[in-house]
Amino acid sequence: MLLSAQKVKAAKPGRHGDGRGLFLYVKPSGTRSWILRYQVQGRRRDLGLGAYPDVTLAMARERATEARRLIANGEDPIAKKKQAKPKTFKDAALELIENKRHGWKNAKHAAQWTSTLESYVFPKIGQVQVSKIETADVISTLTPIWSEKPETANRVRQRIEAVIDYASALGIRTGDNPARWRGHLDHLLPKPKKVRAVKHHAALPHADIADFMTELSTRTGIAAQALGFTILTAARSGETRGMIWGEVDLENATWTIPAQRMKAGKEHRVPLSKAAIALLGPRRDANALVFESEAKPGKPISDMSMTAVLRRMKRDNITVHGFRSTFRDWAGETTGFPREVIEAALAHGIKDKAEAAYARSDLFDKRRLLMEAWASTTASHSQPGNVVSMKLN
Repeated sequence: MLLSAQKVKAAKPGRHGDGRGLFLYVKPSGTRSWILRYQVQGRRRDLGLGAYPDVTLAMARERATEARRLIANGEDPIAKKKQAKPKTFKDAALELIENKRHGWKNAKHAAQWTSTLESYVFPKIGQVQVSKIETADVISTLTPIWSEKPETANRVRQRIEAVIDYASALGIRTGDNPARWRGHLDHLLPKPKKVRAVKHHAALPHADIADFMTELSTRTGIAAQALGFTILTAARSGETRGMIWGEVDLENATWTIPAQRMKAGKEHRVPLSKAAIALLGPRRDANALVFESEAKPGKPISDMSMTAVLRRMKRDNITVHGFRSTFRDWAGETTGFPREVIEAALAHGIKDKAEAAYARSDLFDKRRLLMEAWASTTASHSQPGNVVSMKLN
């Protein structure tokens, strides 16, 4: 049965045929696109005809008809399309990002690559044919940020180099890579300023943590709850944001973060203090997010949501990640807990191989005592030993 404009608009996720190989594809997100499926020399091919609603049903049919004419004449529409339109740097970059997306451990890498290139590269050389990018193009792109933003500039250079390497691998470019540093750009640009090996995040002095938590307890909203929980567990913000109920064992007061969500790639058990549990709210399905976005149901809160809480509290001088330093300073300076217990609480790997060989235990029971002591420290001065209760939605 042929499609109609109304059917296209109301179509549910899946593939919907219009006849003679023309299909409307609807993704679970609701995105719609047109595909013409055909065969050339026994091989099935899918030709993209554009996205709906930019390409209407009538336009898709017209494009499909034109493609069928080429096929009838023994031509491959996809090959002809590639020949007619040389690949630009932007084309190659977006292809590379898409190809690498599923191999990146951190889902944010694709967004970071795209953001960096859109900000600093595409406006300069995005529409230049990738086969024609020269050293002068790379220099003109990097010069405005080379001194002012050395770390960003070096990252931009590396990504330009990767895109051009990708184009060479595709066979659409020959010759040396003009974005190569050693033996090339190192003769043309000053050496990037050295970035400190360890980047220190602005942290709150541990002596001020109780006052901060008292102030935080007056804040409503899921982001404030998530921030409080992150502080009480000394977790990384991404671990909190991606937390689902299936990771939480309330009976044993334990949060088990799977290896794929951990920076070190190793499962991590977190003992939950009573204060931390109080921030979790009512239990839901195992796959439900504990800290679900209020604006986008089914999605985690954004990576800036907890930072926004700090800004509203006029705490621009500290960062969310900095609370891990606050915890570490407090534990190291004011408690008698061994260093290995503190490091285990932060899910830090042991760099000393000899020491690591003996660290077979995750020191869970000792870490539980540490986290309860931390919860007591973060509690209100006016109620020593009690946990701070925060407003839940």
